[in-house]
Amino acid sequence: MTTPPGDRVLIVDDDRDIRDLLDIYLSKNGLRVVTAPTGRHARQALDTAGPFDLVILDLMMPGEDGLTLCRDLRAGKHKAIPILMLTARDDEHDRILGLEMGADDYLTKPFSPRELLARIRSVLRRTRMLPPNMRSTDEARLLAFGDWQLDTIDRQLLDADGVAVPLSGGEYRLLRIFLDHPQRVLSRDQLLNLSQGRETEPFERSIDLLISRLRQRLRDDAREPRYIKTVRSEGYVFSAQVEARDA
Repeated sequence: MTTPPGDRVLIVDDDRDIRDLLDIYLSKNGLRVVTAPTGRHARQALDTAGPFDLVILDLMMPGEDGLTLCRDLRAGKHKAIPILMLTARDDEHDRILGLEMGADDYLTKPFSPRELLARIRSVLRRTRMLPPNMRSTDEARLLAFGDWQLDTIDRQLLDADGVAVPLSGGEYRLLRIFLDHPQRVLSRDQLLNLSQGRETEPFERSIDLLISRLRQRLRDDAREPRYIKTVRSEGYVFSAQVEARDA
């Protein structure tokens, strides 16, 4: 299997040896690669050398670190670009924080270029699984439904009193998928592939567990759900009306 031709990848890493190695390897495997040594250079590349299909972002860099750049990308005009984060530390806190900031996947250094290529393919598959008419183009900061609002910039779920309810990276991605496509039945395969982060289990029924957790966050009774309804033999549907609002 080869990666579809034309995919453009931006590699942001302060280690020149890693940049050069990945540039050579990924280019040989059909990707078009641009590299940047700092967050400042990455921003310049995004504005002048794009568009990009994916960003590979090092967590630990001098000056602006990867988490800050990831957060800003998710809050701005480049928010739809998938992000694969690299970290030199196998620290659970860093991994979870990266995912909650909006990274789509992560990989711990040292890693093999072959594994990175496999992760790139996986992330691109997930982000492209929905047909074009089902992809979000909404730029509103707040998505309101029922007694709740989702702040898409700060990635927070707010209750009727404005109190933030914490969401994991997977829960946020799943809720955003539902809010972008209300009243539309989505299969387990679609939901699993689009919401999957490294914290989710790689089997089909894991989406049911993730939905159960999201229902708990929304205080949604699984026996008589107000928001997320099960469609037998088909998947799930978000049944509430969704309103896009500015902050």
